[in-house]
Amino acid sequence: MALGANLGDRLAVLRSAVADLDSTAGITVLGCSPVVSTKSVGGPEGSPDYYNAVVELQVELGPEQTLRACQKIEDEHGRERLVRWGPRTLDLDIICFEGAERQDPQLTLPHPRAHERAFVLVPWARLDPDARLGGQWVRELARRAPDLEGLTTTDFTVCGDTERS
Repeated sequence: MALGANLGDRLAVLRSAVADLDSTAGITVLGCSPVVSTKSVGGPEGSPDYYNAVVELQVELGPEQTLRACQKIEDEHGRERLVRWGPRTLDLDIICFEGAERQDPQLTLPHPRAHERAFVLVPWARLDPDARLGGQWVRELARRAPDLEGLTTTDFTVCGDTERS
């Protein structure tokens, strides 16, 4: 799961969202990446910078149920869907789901743009150096991502405890 925020107290929102995910029935947070800071990609000109991270989840729900749980958490954090790729208090994206492949208007798996987004790939590779997406190493995809230049790594994580980071 990829998380992003570029409005308000970004780090606090991301940490709260991780706690909300972990407290959702059927979802357990197994690990968290370090946070990265990035320029807005594809959004309106002048959008604030994002904090992004990736978390690994153990999920006992189906993809649709997981998506609904994520949207509920986004809504609880004041997410508004006014402008495509516009500024947001919280964005939760399911990147991959147990190897499932699907083309659906509500949920495409794996995420259709994850393979080209450094703000997803870099934290994911730091969380799991052996991760693969579409048969390719996530760390290699990260090195080729078009938005890599605008990314800055940080020393903090979105997990509330260091055991999972």
